[in-house]
Amino acid sequence: MSTADVIARFRTFHERQKTFVIPNPWDIGSARLLADMGFEALATTSAGYAWSIGKPDGAVSRDQMLERCAQIVGATPLPVNADLENCYAHDPAGVAQTIRMAAGTGLAGASIEDASGDPAKPIYDFDLAVERVRAGVEANRAQPIPMLICARAENFLNGRKDLADTIKRLQAFAAAGADVLYAPGLATLDDIRAVIDAVNRPVNVLMSSFNPNLTLAELEAAGARRVSVGGGLARAAYGEMLRAAHEMKDKGLFTYVKNAPPTPQINGAFAKWEKS
Repeated sequence: MSTADVIARFRTFHERQKTFVIPNPWDIGSARLLADMGFEALATTSAGYAWSIGKPDGAVSRDQMLERCAQIVGATPLPVNADLENCYAHDPAGVAQTIRMAAGTGLAGASIEDASGDPAKPIYDFDLAVERVRAGVEANRAQPIPMLICARAENFLNGRKDLADTIKRLQAFAAAGADVLYAPGLATLDDIRAVIDAVNRPVNVLMSSFNPNLTLAELEAAGARRVSVGGGLARAAYGEMLRAAHEMKDKGLFTYVKNAPPTPQINGAFAKWEKS
């Protein structure tokens, strides 16, 4: 299937009324296991990838991230949306350059955050944030096969629980041409509904430790178009490894293997891809 076909299919997922889950693999293996389970699309995770190479989230370079994105794109036929953090640039021109580079990897979508990465001033000023999204949108639309651009308002993940400003930013990002809107960190259905009702674009909802009891049915009823989990699956995987390691080290026990999938099951899952 061509890149154009994959992107067109990804776009249709956002146009229908059904909410879809877009889980976040961090490498080829996790991408293929998720594809085998029947998910329709995938999203990368900057945190999951960084941890897999022994780095904290935010310590991966643009070239490293785009290389990993290309690997995940090539791992399965599914559309892939990229977590590109702040596009590795503070200025709009740098955002545009990252989007142009991302388009060359075969991605179906890419995100642009308004988080600066600067602890002293974690969120870009409103006007700059909008200009950054506009620059990324314009660079994307100039490509032969434009991706879907997801614009992210990061207030709630950075200690600024200002719903009014978050909505204002998302509305401005939509006016600047973003295809999908995303405010990670929303913990309640009321806040999620408020965002969805205030904008005229499909909304992505992040499910994580701040809202684990919400269900897909509730999110669909609220009008969420897609649901992602960020680094949640990677955290779960590392959590299981650490629990097993503590059992060995602290208790001298190895019962963790009882709950681990057998080797033939994992080999069988990956062997199918070797034949395709």
